[in-house]
Parts: sequence; structure tokens; C-alpha cells
Amino acid sequence: MNRVHNFSAGPATLPLQVLEKAQKELVNFKNKGCSLLEMSHRSPEYTAINEQAGKHLKSILGADDDWEVLFLQGGASSQFMMVPHNFLNNSRTANYIDTGAWSEKAIKEAKLFGSVHTSYSGKEGNYSHIPTNDELTFAEHALYTHFTSNNTIFGTQFHTEPENGGAPLVCDASSDFLSRPLDLAKYGLIYAGAQKNLGPAGVTVVMVRKSFLEKQRPEAIPTILNYNTHVNKLFNTPPVFAVYMVNYVLEWIEEKGGLHAFVKINDKKANLLYGEIDSDEFYRGTVEKGSRSKMNVTFRLGDEDLEKIFLTEAAKHNLVALKGHRSVGGIRASIYNACKPESVEALVSFMKDFRAKKG
Repeated sequence: MNRVHNFSAGPATLPLQVLEKAQKELVNFKNKGCSLLEMSHRSPEYTAINEQAGKHLKSILGADDDWEVLFLQGGASSQFMMVPHNFLNNSRTANYIDTGAWSEKAIKEAKLFGSVHTSYSGKEGNYSHIPTNDELTFAEHALYTHFTSNNTIFGTQFHTEPENGGAPLVCDASSDFLSRPLDLAKYGLIYAGAQKNLGPAGVTVVMVRKSFLEKQRPEAIPTILNYNTHVNKLFNTPPVFAVYMVNYVLEWIEEKGGLHAFVKINDKKANLLYGEIDSDEFYRGTVEKGSRSKMNVTFRLGDEDLEKIFLTEAAKHNLVALKGHRSVGGIRASIYNACKPESVEALVSFMKDFRAKKG
């Protein structure tokens, strides 16, 4: 089979060896005579997968026993609501750093439950800039500071954790989770939709500190929206197959050398692609160089008609899913962990040829 060079922003490309392993087990899982898709989520087989995935994740990140790992549903968008619903009320405040469409949505949800202090907003600058710590402001006695680590639409990224104003960080890490190490001492909660860098669509990983959960608001919280419900037991049917796939992706990350190995790989891919974009004026990056994402590389050509030709010609070379987000247009290459260096090399080669013909 001739697999394409897939630059989709999500659901994104998965490691081939993980897909092949799942393929072999799909019909007859562990010689049980049926698929995992047909097994109870209370079965010993799935219980083992759920536990293994949590252990793999904590091992990769170096998380201690203060951390709980949950596999929930509803995407990162559900966490925009679930985080403030668990921790905010009319007398509590949280800091929110607004660097794009997803953090803007998170702010909207948080305001339904408590007070929001916007530590920074890049909206007027069309979200082309990640703030320095000097640009951030914080509310006194804030319960947490929320940020989106990587912005898939605009192609920006925090390259290190921002200042938190003395409050634990809460992070929407969906599109760069496990692409680099994290300073976990700064965090109270991390959530990530799996479909970008961790697995298939359908499961959202939540890592929360037990000590942070102790700050949960005193008011009643609906059972299924209460983090403690999911910490205490497997409350409802989880996205079984998605968690199964996440477990294998986590094993793949470990086999490849862990996060430090992926830092080197991802730096190499990003540097190669940005180097081509910066080589002259034919391709134009859309964000400040110091704010550029290493996961979602965004750029424009001279006009929209030329961009349409670029996308059409790229697809003929098996370079797919390069169209920018519908809200901003342009070109976007998502180069997550599972995007091979060979795919980026193929894209850069095409870009050189396209410039030679159309420049």
C-alpha cells in the first residue's frame, strides 16, 4: 500500500507500526475469539489496557504518585467547561492567557462559572504572537492560570511554560502533548485531545494532581462532570478502542527513546520546513519567528488562487491535508510526532519545485 504524506491537523497521522499491530488484533484480540471492540469495559483485558496506558503516560512524563490519569470523552472542548465547573464559583478567579481560538473558547466557558482575569490577549494582533512573561498580568489569589500550549489554527506555541502568577498552571496541551518534556512541578492539571499527537479521535487525556483536586469548589457538581468521580472508579463506558490505541502509541514513544528523542526529531523537521519558508519571499510565514509552532507550520503564498494550485499539485504528489484552517486560510503542515522526517523532506522538495515553476 502506498501511504500518503499526511499533514492533517487532527485526526492526524498515526505510527504505521501501531496501526499494523491493531490490525492484527482487530478480529481476535489476544486469542479471546472476539474483538476488543466487542468486549466489556469491565473485562480483565480492558482493565489491563486502561492501567497500562496510565502507567506508560506517567513514566514518559516522569509524573509521581500525586498525579491521576483519566481517559474521558467530549474532546478538549468539554474540558473548557469541566475545569472551571470543578474549580470556579462566584467568589473565585482564574487567570486565562488568550493566544488563539481555543483559548478564547475556554475563556467563554469559564466565565459561566466564575471570574476570569485575562492575563493577555493576542486577538488584536490576529494571534501571531506568544506573550513574554513581562507581558502577562495576574489576578491576586487566582486559583489557576490557564493556557493553550500550542495553537493549531494560527501556528503558534509556548516553547516553555509561562509564568503562572503564583497559581498552578492548567494547560490545554492537545496539539503538542508528548512532543517534549514538561516541568510538571508548575502544573495542577493538563488535558489533551488524543487525535493530534497521541492516538485516534474519541478520547481526551486528563492528568490532574490529587493536591490540586483538594481545591475543588464546595458546591455540588454533576456526577459525571466531577473529576473525583473518575478518579475513584471507572464510572461509565470509556472510549475503549481509542484508549487501546493510545496505549500502543505510548509504547511506541518509549521504544523510540522517549520525549528527549522526539525533541530532536521534531526540531529537525521544523527547522527544515521553516528554513524553506524563509529562503525567500515566495512563501511567507504567518506568525512571528519567536512564536512559531513546531507542530503546526502555517504559511501563505502570493494569493489565494496560487494557494489553491499549490494544494492541488501537492495532492498529486501524495502530500495531503495541507489546507489551512477554514477560519484563516493559507497552508498548514501539521508535523506531529508520527509525521516522519521523510514526509517533511518530500514536502520541502515539492515546495522547491513549485517555486521554480511559479515563482
